[in-house]
Amino acid sequence: MWGWRVSDPSPNGNVVELTNVQVQFNGGRVRAVDTVSLEVGRSEVVALVGESGCGKTTLIRSIIGLEPLAHGSITVLGQEVGGRRGLRSLRRRVQMIFQDPTGALNPRHSIYEAVAEGLRIHKVKGHEPTLVAGALSSAGLRPAERYLRRFPHELSGGQRQRVLIAAAMALQPALLLADEPVASLDASIRGEILALMRSFVDSHGVSIIAVTHDLGLAWNIADRVAVMYLGRIVEVGPTEEVLGAPKHPYTRALLSVVPEVAGLEQQILTGETPDPSRVPSGCRFHPRCPVVASGEADRLGFGDRCRGVDLELEPEVGDHRVACHAVAISATAGQ
Repeated sequence: MWGWRVSDPSPNGNVVELTNVQVQFNGGRVRAVDTVSLEVGRSEVVALVGESGCGKTTLIRSIIGLEPLAHGSITVLGQEVGGRRGLRSLRRRVQMIFQDPTGALNPRHSIYEAVAEGLRIHKVKGHEPTLVAGALSSAGLRPAERYLRRFPHELSGGQRQRVLIAAAMALQPALLLADEPVASLDASIRGEILALMRSFVDSHGVSIIAVTHDLGLAWNIADRVAVMYLGRIVEVGPTEEVLGAPKHPYTRALLSVVPEVAGLEQQILTGETPDPSRVPSGCRFHPRCPVVASGEADRLGFGDRCRGVDLELEPEVGDHRVACHAVAISATAGQ
């Protein structure tokens, strides 16, 4: 079993495709996710980064059908997400790893039962004890027999997270949705869990979307980074480019307070992320943008655009894309 590889991405090689996705709350007054398009290829890790409340978790919950779409479409392995029967099949191929392993595991279920539950729900063929033991071993819980009859409270936080990963991988998924997968763990074992997740990408062809506010996680595990602000992706591209040479003022501000990043002047953003029920006009970041606040945008002649013209990601002219008037003006001037 553990020599399996993901073998059925869509014809264009993508495992998941989101097109103009919107998720709304309160009768449409709140756009938690606002016109997001994103593709994830086979064996690719994409990190969704941004402040709390920017829509990262809502976005990945929509992929697995936990949040209904108001507009747009989501395709997984070439099939559009929708319908109860389709969701059952989808949830075997798309597995979610939650931030808090203690809350995600039933304290009354043994570790064996925690891993076997998904196998039973999805009627996975094979010798159940062998599948469970193989999944635990693959997640680094060896020998598996030592853990089968134990209960969550008898394990460390890192071991409980490995149990969740084992339960997900037992179903041979094509896509893992990881919501802050190491945020609740001690720093000493975060690297081990990230290395474990990356090993599944390399050995099985699994794809991962990892939600995080920790840019260090993105550096360590992601092939691409998508930066979200107020429900929308404002910058996306290869990890080395987005984190090594950020274009959007919001990305630069996030990176400027990371101790490991050198060469960026520290930028402390003023105010809180705006209420998603009252999205600012124009660029949604402009009330907190250092380029606007410093007067530079007005001095260079595009301040009115920042305050009045909504801007989405620039057309696909390259792998590194950004939604920013300052960048757009600079690109036009350089042509």
